[in-house]
Amino acid sequence: MNTRYDSTKLEYAVILERVEENSSVLDLGCGTGDLLSLLVQERKVKAQGIEIDEQAIYRCVERGLSVFHGDIDTGLSEYRDKSFDYVILCQSFQQVKKPDMVLREALRVGKEIIVSFPNFAHFRARFQIFFNGKTPVTPSLPYEWHDTPNLHFLSISDFVGYCDRRNVRIVGSAFASGDRRVRMFPNFFAEVGVFFLRETERERV
Repeated sequence: MNTRYDSTKLEYAVILERVEENSSVLDLGCGTGDLLSLLVQERKVKAQGIEIDEQAIYRCVERGLSVFHGDIDTGLSEYRDKSFDYVILCQSFQQVKKPDMVLREALRVGKEIIVSFPNFAHFRARFQIFFNGKTPVTPSLPYEWHDTPNLHFLSISDFVGYCDRRNVRIVGSAFASGDRRVRMFPNFFAEVGVFFLRETERERV
């Protein structure tokens, strides 16, 4: 695999490894299209994105990407069931207002869902809260409290429990800190979690 992407974006490498060539991908909250562009270049996917920020959409269009203006919190009613091989929520799941509805719609539209998010229980965040008594600022959480786009502050353990309670099947996962994979105690040591999800049989009933 060509590694033109920044080494700190190990989550991108994990996603690229997972996505099969010539598959179809819908990226929800795709931003300026960094991940979508890599998927097109490296995996030759049929790519589509949804983004609410108009300036970000202009950047995507400049890169030759097919991106529509839309708010994923309002649902994906225009898409048929299982119309994409993969639906991706890369660093956007913690930013939506209605995570339950967004994930439910993603599971309906996609055969497999890829979700990545910053781990708010990473040890640096814990130590900053404990010793400084302030909202943490870390490489994976680079925002001050007053300008963060994050609406939900979840940990890796939170997400695993969330999926279990909602009967969502986790079929794979990977964890990263900077440019290193984390294999032990990810809820403490990982800055980013990446999960691969599918509907369970009970979900489809």
